[in-house]
Amino acid sequence: MQTDFLILNDHPPHADMPKRKGRRMPCLLLIVVLIAVTCVFRFRLPYLHVVTPYFPAGYQNIQQTIEKYSGLNSLYSLLNPQFMKKQETIKEILVILEKYDTGLAIVTKEELAEVIYEEATTHNHDPKFIIALIVIESSFQNWSVSERGAKGLMQIMPYVAESIAHEMGIEWSGDRTLFNPFLNIKMGIHYFSRLLLDFKDPELALTAYNYGPTYVRGLMDRKRKIPQHFSQKILATYHDLLVSTQKEVSSPSDDMQPYDFPT
Repeated sequence: MQTDFLILNDHPPHADMPKRKGRRMPCLLLIVVLIAVTCVFRFRLPYLHVVTPYFPAGYQNIQQTIEKYSGLNSLYSLLNPQFMKKQETIKEILVILEKYDTGLAIVTKEELAEVIYEEATTHNHDPKFIIALIVIESSFQNWSVSERGAKGLMQIMPYVAESIAHEMGIEWSGDRTLFNPFLNIKMGIHYFSRLLLDFKDPELALTAYNYGPTYVRGLMDRKRKIPQHFSQKILATYHDLLVSTQKEVSSPSDDMQPYDFPT
């Protein structure tokens, strides 16, 4: 369709208009940032979801998400520097998970890696330390049961798990709750964090996690020696994970160093 343009004779030619220096680039930058923020909230990327206490619905693994949103991935990485760090850590967790016969489906392992990362960082723990705790407790065998009756990945006693579930607002269904790997991880990390807050010492908290807080407090009250073999195994395994991770990367990052336990 042809359009007739009205030419104003008194309109000054564009060549004679004063140049506005230094304003075009800031405007373009502002437009790019606004588009990026709009895209993030518009598409609600799957890797931005909040981990719930139940099986995540409609989950896509990290690699599929990156491929699907490849046009936004680079831009989002610039806006959120923690994104790439999170990706790499989750990949490292998956590599470790593949070394163990968990009894879980591949997709569940991918979901579990993200849950471990989210729950560990939420409670200010290094995810590799939580992995070390799980390795010693259950070797990542989801259906494991100890001689004393502790169950699941983080080997929680049923009566302890029931109390924690009520405290966290998780529906308690006995073994169904304990053998849900996502819920077991959430409850186990929450329980250890509470013990660490109570005892103010990581080795005491680990011993209380294994023997029970009442037993450890009794030993402390009677000035008896506190068993250390369990906590030493956890810390040794954690150190080994740090070393093995360092060998797989060209330059160690900050999160590969032993961290200060939250108190």
